[in-house]
Amino acid sequence: MTEKVDPRIERTKDMIRSALFALIEEKGFEAVTVRDITTKAGLNRGTFYLHYQDKYDLLEKCKDEVWQGYEAKIRHADPTLLFYYAERGEAYPYLIDVFRFFGEHSSFFRVMMGPKGDPSFILRYKNKLRMHLQQKLIELQPDEQHLLVPRQFLTAYISSANIGIVQDWLESGMPHTPEEMALLISRITRLGPLQMTGALGQSKKPGSS
Repeated sequence: MTEKVDPRIERTKDMIRSALFALIEEKGFEAVTVRDITTKAGLNRGTFYLHYQDKYDLLEKCKDEVWQGYEAKIRHADPTLLFYYAERGEAYPYLIDVFRFFGEHSSFFRVMMGPKGDPSFILRYKNKLRMHLQQKLIELQPDEQHLLVPRQFLTAYISSANIGIVQDWLESGMPHTPEEMALLISRITRLGPLQMTGALGQSKKPGSS
């Protein structure tokens, strides 16, 4: 039986986490102290130490919680279904769930992927996504000779493009819904970035004015 979590403890942890993210965004993780966090959260230091050893333990536990949720999401991604929905001009439901997940943890992702965040986090995120894509692409097409480009560059392109879209969405304040973002990914998947400009038929020959 799953152990019930005390809502009061969860609220306290949420206050501590929110304070941490706000402070990292304000002055960077290294400059943040436990006193800063508790003052920002409106709690005493004793309450903080009931749940975390120090600020490093707090950050690692935040990362672990988010990673568990993220890995649970991408585990069920299926490129063939993405292509299926893309061909129909529809949003892949899995992608909607992924963007909802990013939205629910927007404070964490915006800070971790921002200028004052943790560069190793983005690298870990990219590597995790690339490994997942590579595994799925091998299932889809085991023989690399049939691919138009080497698998390593294909996964690098897809993962970097998707991370860039997520970063921009978060940094701009999430102006589009998860459904709209998932549909955007479907359209880019189906048409390609150049065709999405609407100017592909207007391209000029080299040397023409």
